[in-house]
Amino acid sequence: MRNNQKSQKPHSVYVVEGEGESAFWTKIGAAWRHEDGKGFNISLTCMPLNGRLVVREPKADAEAGR
Repeated sequence: MRNNQKSQKPHSVYVVEGEGESAFWTKIGAAWRHEDGKGFNISLTCMPLNGRLVVREPKADAEAGR
């Protein structure tokens, strides 16, 4: 893990299957923004066979407990 990865909260990476309210989201990894802000380092715990990947910003501490 690089120094900048330790100092910032990672984004969450999800595989999403389906659409709208019936979509099923599964967290499969984390992403850290590059220092120049133009890309991400992504670490996945598995490789999705289908669906789409979504990267979301980290939740605020108050939201994380919900």
